[in-house]
Amino acid sequence: MTATDAPVTPVSQTWRVNFARLEGLAEVLAGRGLHVQLVAPRGRVPSLHVVNPQACGLTEDVYAGRGQDGQWWFWWSWAEQIAVGDDLEGAAAQIGRVLAAGS
Repeated sequence: MTATDAPVTPVSQTWRVNFARLEGLAEVLAGRGLHVQLVAPRGRVPSLHVVNPQACGLTEDVYAGRGQDGQWWFWWSWAEQIAVGDDLEGAAAQIGRVLAAGS
């Protein structure tokens, strides 16, 4: 089998919802001056790589997913909740505080 013959893994509904929530958050974060990149490697959970352009060493990866309570959340890479998945502004504010230079 060649690379072009490799089976395509279907994208799950959960993956799509995660990705859509991260897209929405990316727009809000970019509007606040942070650099964002959606990362969606095949077969892996999508994430959002966020960089403070004023201090490029200040970066974080953010995920979206359901908590044990069944509710959608934004999550830090160390599995701590940031904000409820519908609260784009609240999540962006929290991420901005964590990535703020000189804090």
